Amino acid sequence: MTTPTRERKAFLDVRDLRIHFPTEDGVVKSVDGLTFTLELGKTLGIVGESGSGKSVTSLGILGLHNRLNAKVSGEIWLDGQELVSASPSAVRELRGKKMAMIFQDPLSALHPFYTVGSQIIEAYRIHNKVSKAVARKHAIDLLGRVGIPQPDRRVDDFPHQFSGGMRQRAMIAMALTCDPQLLIADEPTTALDVTVQAQILDLMRDLQREFNSALIIITHDLGVVAELADDVLVMYGGKCIEYASAVDIFEQPQHPYTWGLLGSMPRLDRPISDRLIPIKGTPPSLINVPSGCAFHPRCAYAPLTNGASENVVPELVGTPSHLVRCHLPADTRRDIWRDEIKPKLESGA
Repeated sequence: MTTPTRERKAFLDVRDLRIHFPTEDGVVKSVDGLTFTLELGKTLGIVGESGSGKSVTSLGILGLHNRLNAKVSGEIWLDGQELVSASPSAVRELRGKKMAMIFQDPLSALHPFYTVGSQIIEAYRIHNKVSKAVARKHAIDLLGRVGIPQPDRRVDDFPHQFSGGMRQRAMIAMALTCDPQLLIADEPTTALDVTVQAQILDLMRDLQREFNSALIIITHDLGVVAELADDVLVMYGGKCIEYASAVDIFEQPQHPYTWGLLGSMPRLDRPISDRLIPIKGTPPSLINVPSGCAFHPRCAYAPLTNGASENVVPELVGTPSHLVRCHLPADTRRDIWRDEIKPKLESGA
């Protein structure tokens, strides 16, 4: 089957992506109409609570969902090539070579029975016709580049012989084996102590500059987003509810859910004794998503919409540089942020 191509606009262009999973209890709408773009050299942060659809989105881009179980529709254009309608073999050819992923848990992503070096060597030789000796040298060079000491010796170690931070570095080395232009990092600093987290984020920033890759960071940690992202996509209930530059998300957020995420984030400019402000309630079921705005059962400002929040699904509207899915008028949101939310966050009250 010939894979459709078109004149390239953005390097990654996702249009109305929907990823649904039929179950006995109903259809799980994990991703429900997601649209975004990403250019080479830029970083997009996708944030939200667990179950919002972040990781399902990343696996969908890489074509890793079982087509017998997942119903995928919409369009995913990667460097002018459409992936949703492409054959599994065509997408598999692109994985590792043009797009790659750093998984959340390297201990489960790396095979325990094979050395770290052998796994990097295998990934490299799939896309490059080289000898094992050449591939081994490449693996050692990569391990050294991501900051693993004595790479010529550690290349023959097994994953369990690496610390958590070293395993994450090895996972990054494997993802970079074939110099992919799109790199997706799913919770890359989860379960690492803060010192190692900072090292991993610095490493990813340096490597992105070196390779000029497009980078997607998937996380629930807005601190990670503040460090790396150029743009931020906030997900809730399988949908994008706010999409803007990182500067606007932190300085002029416009959705009540984003305000809640900012209030629940530790900040260096607050005394350590200040309490975080949790978001009331729990994330929605993706089988029975609330009617209207999915966030309305947890939103303190839903009563201001005259019932629209409960009954009408809001559209994603605004300027091209700042899109919001909310029934509150833009002026009302700006006033609430300026007069109520921002002072509360700054005071830690």
